[in-house]
Amino acid sequence: MTRPSEDFLKAAKALLGEKGWSEDPDKLNEVATPWRGTWPGETPFLALPGSTEEAAGLVKLCGEHRVALVPQGGNTGLVDGGTPHGEITVSMRRMKQVRNVDTRNNSLTIEAGAPLVDAQAAADDANRLFPLSLGSEGQATIGGLISTNAGGVAVLRYGMMRDLILGLEVVLPSGEVWDGLSGLRKNNTGYDLKHLFAGAEGTLGLITAATLKLFPKVAKATGWVICKSASDVVDLLALVREHAGDTVTSFEIIPARAIEMVQADVPDTRDPAPSDLPWRVLVEISMSREDQAREALMEALGDAIEKELADNVIMAENQAQADSFWHIRETIPLSKRAFGTAINHDISVPVSAIPEFLEVTEKAIHEVASNTEIVAFGHVGDGNLHYSACEPAETNTPFLANHAGEITRIVHEQAMSFGGSISAEHGVGRLKRDELAGIRPDCATATMRAIKTALDPLGIMNPGRVVSV
Repeated sequence: MTRPSEDFLKAAKALLGEKGWSEDPDKLNEVATPWRGTWPGETPFLALPGSTEEAAGLVKLCGEHRVALVPQGGNTGLVDGGTPHGEITVSMRRMKQVRNVDTRNNSLTIEAGAPLVDAQAAADDANRLFPLSLGSEGQATIGGLISTNAGGVAVLRYGMMRDLILGLEVVLPSGEVWDGLSGLRKNNTGYDLKHLFAGAEGTLGLITAATLKLFPKVAKATGWVICKSASDVVDLLALVREHAGDTVTSFEIIPARAIEMVQADVPDTRDPAPSDLPWRVLVEISMSREDQAREALMEALGDAIEKELADNVIMAENQAQADSFWHIRETIPLSKRAFGTAINHDISVPVSAIPEFLEVTEKAIHEVASNTEIVAFGHVGDGNLHYSACEPAETNTPFLANHAGEITRIVHEQAMSFGGSISAEHGVGRLKRDELAGIRPDCATATMRAIKTALDPLGIMNPGRVVSV
């Protein structure tokens, strides 16, 4: 790909209008800097299309001039997928309209640049629920969430972002627009194209809008549980599901060390139930009525105490208390800055394998760096752990950075050995592209390359991400 020529820039500016582009150094630096500050990039031009027609015209223009582009939503990614490294940046932030809410069809059509909270609010205003929820929901956009197939805390009940899509509107690398904004739940007419773009991280097309599933509003009951082992946590999940079935919405595992981290980072944070035991569980079930949900969760957790799977249980008495539980969980990723170095991983293993994975992986890491502290937390209900190897900030002689590659190899090899994945919900980007190519079946990588080259023969769409060609 070539740097944008003056002819390209002139044409792009004319197409997008005064509000649709920027060459301001501060704005260019902003979109080229990931929120965590890792893998900073650079970009010569920021495009801000305000409509599908402008987005399509821009992509067509990029093809004609052989100019590569990086689609960007809220810039909250974690795998170097939406950071430009010399390409122009196409930010979708101006395309954020709610186009339609159909309560009879339980669907919502919304543009790709809208933050997740806008979809949640539009659903709420219509007395419906859009269930995707995650820590960055104020910044993460619908297009980015679809492109990375985001997960969040409610996957156990509602599935990944892919499962919440009814239809998409996508600008193809040719500049053509595929209008697939169908609200249908049954449409058995060949390849289901929407699933091709979900999780593709902008390498196959530019998502401009989506039709999403809505659900009836629910009432929630939230509990905070103390457990003595990871094995008990997994058994507790099975027990709660025996009582409450698929009404179990969230089931988050939190180590005691993470509570200490959050309290150190946010001093006013209160531990709901101080204990010397190593594990906490944040569990939430949702039903049509609050009294039903509360009764079901209390019955399940009472049974857990009788079976000695739980040492102590705190039921949230109101939404404020439930929010305080969730505040602890959502603050953990940022609170890791209390450590000198944190080597982070996004892995998944079968739920039944979680206790053994935690045990053998920590042992293997300690053989390499014995002072390492492990902070493993996340969505145990669907097998997704955010696994961090951390170095205490007070360490006199920093050691962990020298072992980062070896520790990542251990975590990933152990995840794979248990039949897991090294990318559960954060995506591939550039960070994991080559490693995945080395561990997935060759025919799978070849098929992905074939799809990429067929749809994007010029290689202009987010090149170098997901799969190399």
